Amino acid sequence: MAEDRPGNAYTQLLSLAVHEFRTPASVVGGYLRMLQRDVDQPLSGRQRKMVDEADKACGRMVALVSELSDISKIDAGSAVFKDERFDLFQLIGEVAKEMHEADEREVHLQPSGEASGASITGDPGRMGAAFSAFFRAILREQPYAVTIVAERRIVSDNGSPTAVVLIAREHDVQQSYKSGRSAFDELRGGLGLALPLARRVVERHGGRVWAPDLGAETSQGRQAIAVSIPITVEPGR
Repeated sequence: MAEDRPGNAYTQLLSLAVHEFRTPASVVGGYLRMLQRDVDQPLSGRQRKMVDEADKACGRMVALVSELSDISKIDAGSAVFKDERFDLFQLIGEVAKEMHEADEREVHLQPSGEASGASITGDPGRMGAAFSAFFRAILREQPYAVTIVAERRIVSDNGSPTAVVLIAREHDVQQSYKSGRSAFDELRGGLGLALPLARRVVERHGGRVWAPDLGAETSQGRQAIAVSIPITVEPGR
């Protein structure tokens, strides 16, 4: 019989919640798609607009359930992670190039620092999704036009080579490296469960996430996220 630990109750509750939410969300989504595709009694323009919006909301609910399921599996130790060698800095550069959701506000993301040389073993798909979540969190929090930098460095952490990625406003980068470390706020509205999931993915790869302490102006768009992950030194480096 499994030991009755709080962790077991927690993961069981998450699994139950995933199952209970997924079933009605799937049913609602199915009926909405039937309405959208009904050629015998097509929707009016006004009806289609309402159904389309409802379908988007339902899709978002399904995505949340999927994220909750992933969190449940990671916490329970049953999530499947790939075991591949890849360059973290190259992956971050590729992900950063695809981030355009804040372009209309003139908020842009610019990779900088070392473009390669951070070899790690793990799941590149999950890691890419994690950094996409970190990028979106910082980009959406900027109140006006600014350049956000994804600055990549290799540092020595207690004698071990470590990849550090700092996501911050361009003129805050150097201060962020010198500042203290604050707790990473993963409970931000508008991002679903992407940040709690991203933090778990980084930790599963042996890394950690924190927020550089930028002082009293943090609430005015000076948020930053720092990620560090141990790397494997390539021969000859």
